[in-house]
Amino acid sequence: MAERITFDGRAGRLFLPEGRTGSVPCVVLCHGFSGTMDRLFPQAEGFAAAGFAALVFDYRNFGESEGEPRQLADIDGQLEDLRAAVAYARGRAEIDPDGILLWGNSLGGAHAINAGADDPRVAAVVAQIPFNGFPRKVEGRTAWQTLRLQGAILRDALRGRLGLSPSYIPMVGAPGTLAVVATREAEQHIRTLSGDGGLWRNSVAPRAFLRMARYRPAPERLRVPLLVCIAADDRETPEETTRVLAERAPDGELKRYPGTHFGFYDDPATRERVMADQIAFFTARLRERR
Repeated sequence: MAERITFDGRAGRLFLPEGRTGSVPCVVLCHGFSGTMDRLFPQAEGFAAAGFAALVFDYRNFGESEGEPRQLADIDGQLEDLRAAVAYARGRAEIDPDGILLWGNSLGGAHAINAGADDPRVAAVVAQIPFNGFPRKVEGRTAWQTLRLQGAILRDALRGRLGLSPSYIPMVGAPGTLAVVATREAEQHIRTLSGDGGLWRNSVAPRAFLRMARYRPAPERLRVPLLVCIAADDRETPEETTRVLAERAPDGELKRYPGTHFGFYDDPATRERVMADQIAFFTARLRERR
């Protein structure tokens, strides 16, 4: 059973392993753009079953956490939220303060790398299908559709400058529609999320993409081991932009899995294999530090 927690206006859940003796290492999990913590409960449960504590949380403006405007991904604010989550974990008696492990998915993967680079006490980092800039060309998106999306971003950014509420667009939509991701596979994925009573909402403030366009992870600054997990046929965070993160890290490791970006969410076999590799990586890196 996960414990409901709050810190600095952020809401989260703390999963503790059964039968623990003494303090245990803790995996702090960071979800992706527009994500909410409930989408990471399966991963948190998996880490807890392997003997780790696991902390998941909602960034400001999302899910159960405070913050306005809603559904606005504040990059700098999210990094601050992650640092606050780490500080909260270190303050718990059940957790080894020098056994903090960072895990991030998509945009959260970039956050995990950058937060790990700024915190030498972090033991290791996992970045799963991590964000490393927008792809130059998005498969299936026409020039007109790209212009529509850019127009929505600029219009919402102007509203932000004027202090107005966001002009929201869907995160995921059918091919040809105005959405951040508009592919058949993404549309099928969204059907698994809709109507299940979860925290996630198919709505984002597109002004956030102006800051994201200038945001990159910096693995070369890491002083701890990094594992990058990528999908061979990923179109959202393509291999040519993600594999370099492992190559640039002083102690980087790359694992490549068959399938697409959404296979990491929807394919049970992929999720099981990835989780097993990540648990093995964290376990080995903690053993090396002793």
